[in-house]
Amino acid sequence: VLTVIFFWAVPIANGVLLSFQDVLQDKWVGLDNYKRLLSDKIFLKALFNSTRYMIGTLVLLIPFPMLFATLLNSKLMKKPGFFKSIYFLPALVSLTAVGMMFNFIYNPQLGLLNTFLKHVGLASMQQTWLGDKNLAIFCIIAMSQWQFTGYITLLMVVAFQNVSRDYIEAAVIDGAGPIRRAVSIILPLAKEQLIVCSIITVIGAFKLFTEVYSTTVGGPGNASQVLGLFLYQNAFLHDDMGMAAATGVLIFVITVTASIFQLKVSRSGEI
Repeated sequence: VLTVIFFWAVPIANGVLLSFQDVLQDKWVGLDNYKRLLSDKIFLKALFNSTRYMIGTLVLLIPFPMLFATLLNSKLMKKPGFFKSIYFLPALVSLTAVGMMFNFIYNPQLGLLNTFLKHVGLASMQQTWLGDKNLAIFCIIAMSQWQFTGYITLLMVVAFQNVSRDYIEAAVIDGAGPIRRAVSIILPLAKEQLIVCSIITVIGAFKLFTEVYSTTVGGPGNASQVLGLFLYQNAFLHDDMGMAAATGVLIFVITVTASIFQLKVSRSGEI
């Protein structure tokens, strides 16, 4: 109980209190920080990008790991242990190192991506990937998928392995094929783990920081600005701790609301 109070409740309460203050002038300003926040174009852009990142990761980071987990649990995979290790390796690399690596991959002059496109005769598709305001956020989404697909895959592998073999064997006897077994038996029985993966993905999207900071720093022209970076910049670059705290409170409210919504939609009260 004391751990929850000191390391969870107290920091949240302190953050909420700071969001109603002008910290530099040491005075209460009521809802002024929230009014400034909601009228700030950079904040609205950050919110929009964080939402796009969330949608992109939900679309990619749930279906593909489900497919990979199904393959790893099937008899088609001869050495599942080896492939589990390969899938999980990117998750062990630090976010900063991944950012530096993808900076090189996306480099318009020397990067691996443009070099590859040139050598396969697709030079017309070369881009200034992270320098293009229309592509930057999608490049960051792709980078995140590379790193976290294996992590989500292993969570789903565990969930699928916990499904009783009795149900699967009964379905085989009834003539159900692999796809039918996956859709009608394995996925419904692994629903709780799928919800956990979805919630982890949503929370991660609105906490996004290092991936952006180590690649574009929100550029070009705030085209890849996200809520986590916006909070950091206000707190440590602009010395506007009240604005930063208000951003943190809104991130907290958004992630909690989204998590509750997912639980309600799934008609489950447990994770």
